[in-house]
Amino acid sequence: MNMSGDKPPRPEAPRPPDPSDCCGGGCLRCVFDVYDEQLADWREACARFDAAEGAADGPAPGD
Repeated sequence: MNMSGDKPPRPEAPRPPDPSDCCGGGCLRCVFDVYDEQLADWREACARFDAAEGAADGPAPGD
């Protein structure tokens, strides 16, 4: 939580590259590879965020 007590925002998804961002030269780390890595990192961050939110809300009913 921040100082005002508000919940932190959910992580923002990375912006996908435009097709024109790729030079088509077969780069070792193409912009689409970088995006895939950012997307995986974002999904992990969202999973951590969701787990923290669930823990902050307490146990689910029936647990």
